[in-house]
Amino acid sequence: MTIRRTMLEWSKLPYGEDPDNPRTIPEAAADRLAAVAAGSALAKQGDGVLYHGRKSLQSKGIVGVVAAEGAVLEILPKIDVPHTDGQDDNAAIRKHLVRMLAVALNVQIDVGALTELHWQRDTLLDILIRIFCEKLEEAVRRGRPRLYVRQEEDLPALRGRLDVTRQFTVHAANPSRLACRFDELSEDIPLNRIMKAAVVYLRKATRNSGLARRLQELSFVYGDVGDCPVSMLPWDQVRLDRTNRRWQGLLEMARLFLTSRYQTTTSGQGSGFCLLFEMSALFEDYVGRRLQRELAGTGLNVSLQGGRLFCLEHDETGKGRFQTRPDILVKRGREVVHILDTKWKRISPAASEPTHGVSQADVYQMMAYAQLYRAPKVTLLYPHHFGLGEASGLQTSFRISENVSRIEVATVDLLDRKSGQLAALMTVGNASVTEMAGA
Repeated sequence: MTIRRTMLEWSKLPYGEDPDNPRTIPEAAADRLAAVAAGSALAKQGDGVLYHGRKSLQSKGIVGVVAAEGAVLEILPKIDVPHTDGQDDNAAIRKHLVRMLAVALNVQIDVGALTELHWQRDTLLDILIRIFCEKLEEAVRRGRPRLYVRQEEDLPALRGRLDVTRQFTVHAANPSRLACRFDELSEDIPLNRIMKAAVVYLRKATRNSGLARRLQELSFVYGDVGDCPVSMLPWDQVRLDRTNRRWQGLLEMARLFLTSRYQTTTSGQGSGFCLLFEMSALFEDYVGRRLQRELAGTGLNVSLQGGRLFCLEHDETGKGRFQTRPDILVKRGREVVHILDTKWKRISPAASEPTHGVSQADVYQMMAYAQLYRAPKVTLLYPHHFGLGEASGLQTSFRISENVSRIEVATVDLLDRKSGQLAALMTVGNASVTEMAGA
């Protein structure tokens, strides 16, 4: 029997001996999960995925799924969802998290295609695998991509062109064999090798027998495609054009599963799998991609992790020091008109704290951005939550002392209940983006 547990980020899951109690976890299972999580790339790069305490497991700012032998732990983000009788809050959070991933990865995902039962029963990992299977099955039915590949073979009859050098060296004494060079239409190409690698990898990852069968059937489809280790997959050799553009989304999903955010690790108790996301990075990507969509056609360009100006210059060498990396720059031509920095934190209501609990370090950072990039407006952007009331968007605004620039504190609704909410924060001069688009 596989023990399955779900918890929210920055929460605790106490130890307990009852495997059927969803509010506790047997200590032996917790040990195996913690060992697998500790071997993940995100754990090695940052502060870890789980705190393995004496009495409980505690999650951090990483969400996703950790699977060990006999146990699966799902960590979900703290997203406020409207609660109704009979509704599973975790199912609603999974749905909104998948929406965020779809926007951040620029992948078209039909969230409504999955039944409510799947959102309630499946883990995030199995939901993403299910979506990948459905998209891949549909793409395969329409035909797998093929390319002409250069072949070199020794044949009894000429095919294509004769390799003269090889013919008069290797076959000088045996003219019955001809060294041929020719192009052959083949399915053994980089894109298909990546798809096969993803199918094989996910078949090992899922604990769902139905999904394992679907992945097994898909692996038969790629029987003629060569195997390639994950570390040697030819990502840079994939070429997308009008003939295979429909595979873009599948390629991004395969990259999600197979690159550094998803790892296969081995602990002393057996093999394990992790599909993990750092919520601060995911939130930044989500906001950036969403803003790009909302500002399309307005004459404003969105640059993610652009800028990179230095705060200081060395007196003697003139070399820059302390490089800045604003999350999102909004430009009109070369002019920076707005800077946004995303923060995956919960701010306080104005009634309890006029500054919303924004840290001084964040304010100093935004003041530096405003000066270095000569931006008239800089915004600290946070996820909206129910404690702030119904209205997302601008929460408060400050003028930087003895400066024309302004610092704003704003929130974005992750439930997608209001379209264009990020574009509504943008102004150029005294004109809003909405007015610019209308003009």
